[in-house]
Amino acid sequence: MGRLFVVNLEGKIYSCKHCKTHLGLCEDIVSKSFHSRHGKAYLFNKVVNVFVGKKEERLMMTGMHTVADIFCVGCGSIVGWKYETAHEKSQKYKEGKSVLERFKVSGPDGSNYWASHEAHVGGSDADDV
Repeated sequence: MGRLFVVNLEGKIYSCKHCKTHLGLCEDIVSKSFHSRHGKAYLFNKVVNVFVGKKEERLMMTGMHTVADIFCVGCGSIVGWKYETAHEKSQKYKEGKSVLERFKVSGPDGSNYWASHEAHVGGSDADDV
């Protein structure tokens, strides 16, 4: 494997809860109303220090999407997913954007989000944006 280059962000940062690798900035959040199997999730315009897994079709709460899991480059943990294609016209705004699951990242103040008993089981997606 080659040398690992990691982007260090400045400002209010979301980072991997396992290895503290920077993943995204507060200013790049598009929506905080997404949900995952573990609870809350945030839609970002841009994330860094991730690698993209295999594309797959997933039925989400808002319809069928082509998505790929995203992994932290620092430790390899799954931290969310990337929208490759939205099949519904009203969902096209998600294409190319990434979702970070709050359960898997530390917030700008260093806080961790713990999964609640209200977490959804099944497809993950936004209920309103």
